[in-house]
Amino acid sequence: MVDIPEIGHRVLIEVDGHNGKTTHEGVILHPAAKGHITIKLANGYNASYAIDEIIDIQKLAKIPEVQFNEEPKLQTKEGLPHVRIIHTGGTIASKVDYKTGAVVAKFEPEELVSEIPELAQIANIDAVKLGNMFSDDIRPQHWNKLVDATKQAFDSGCDGVVITHGTDTLHITSAAMCFAWSGEGSAPPGRIALVGSQRSSDRGSSDASENLISAVLWAAEGPQPGAIRGDAAVVVMHSSSHDGTCSIQPGTGVRKLHSTRRDAFRNVNSQPIGYVSFEGNQPKIVLDTSYETELSQTECEVTNKPRTYSASVRIAQFIAGPYLHEEEIEAIVTTGPQAIVIHGTGLGHLPIDDPGGDAPENTKIWRALTRCINRNIPVIVTTQCINGPIDMNVYSKGRKQQEMGLLGHGSVTSPDSTVVKIHYALSNNKDVAKILGMNLCGENQNILRE
Repeated sequence: MVDIPEIGHRVLIEVDGHNGKTTHEGVILHPAAKGHITIKLANGYNASYAIDEIIDIQKLAKIPEVQFNEEPKLQTKEGLPHVRIIHTGGTIASKVDYKTGAVVAKFEPEELVSEIPELAQIANIDAVKLGNMFSDDIRPQHWNKLVDATKQAFDSGCDGVVITHGTDTLHITSAAMCFAWSGEGSAPPGRIALVGSQRSSDRGSSDASENLISAVLWAAEGPQPGAIRGDAAVVVMHSSSHDGTCSIQPGTGVRKLHSTRRDAFRNVNSQPIGYVSFEGNQPKIVLDTSYETELSQTECEVTNKPRTYSASVRIAQFIAGPYLHEEEIEAIVTTGPQAIVIHGTGLGHLPIDDPGGDAPENTKIWRALTRCINRNIPVIVTTQCINGPIDMNVYSKGRKQQEMGLLGHGSVTSPDSTVVKIHYALSNNKDVAKILGMNLCGENQNILRE
């Protein structure tokens, strides 16, 4: 049996595995399983082999532990726009810890700038660190911190703001920022761009650099938001799995639809409002023509008083299907939710009928939801299909649901943005039933765009 060097060493291994004999060069990580060796390859992916499959292993060098530099002083240039980077964490601000092989969120904001010198040619950058969180840990109280941080940035004279954020809930935070700034029909004083990356910054396949350059360019030179098409807070990510173009996605009409691809973010009942194209390594903003036309015809007041979210609001969510039962609904109701959202099937349907007399569970769900409505708990239906409208007029079941008092008919707001919109309404003493049918800031456009 060969001797395995310590974790953190760069090695050249020869293995005889399922695909025959092959060689790999990489850095030894914590093994993925007992009796195996795991190395990180130059392309950023990990490879694992059973130790008894190793023919030879050569130790090349030891990789130094992840070092985080002292915060470098950010330089300013006269005449450039002022952009503030608000750092929350996520993969865009991460490196690999070669002791464990895990991606750790430890980059300081200033390091992002020093790692990507092109940013200094676009804008004068300053940076604020709100935390180093993975996005699955972010809650409404963090949205409020971001609302306050963006307000402080604009109050101090910033032309735009970039929020670095983990990708898993990036689209939820972007919707929250849109409603906070433009839920009343007004626009923020400048551009707000949320950005993340699917691959950590020290990987050869990282999308972090182009994404961040594009976000800063939008924050610095993009058009003044018009509180339309979800432009109050946009999401900036790769348009495809290749480099060269990043999409400017509406903050209320985008969702992460793939766990690993660089072009994971796709539109929901909307389309990009623009792109950043890298031609000859010079990034350039290209606006969508329909958005540009609509923006030119829009007169919108600017506000410096964004709304915030109540951290005490509870919104229960269920998924319609064969595993939804009355007992689950009633158990949640005892916790006192202010609203219930059910991700229905297709056009927004729920299992509430028992035509064959062999599914009493469905009748019990109908009764449980009727009791919720009688208790003045709003019950809102959205769709598991992600794209498409909620239309309860097509089938008799949908009409029955409307007669019950279930809400959501006619909405084209994405499922995640719908929940945030409800939270916004409850936090600001608005009528949920009324606000669901409204188009506050581009989340509920009447025309579906492919």
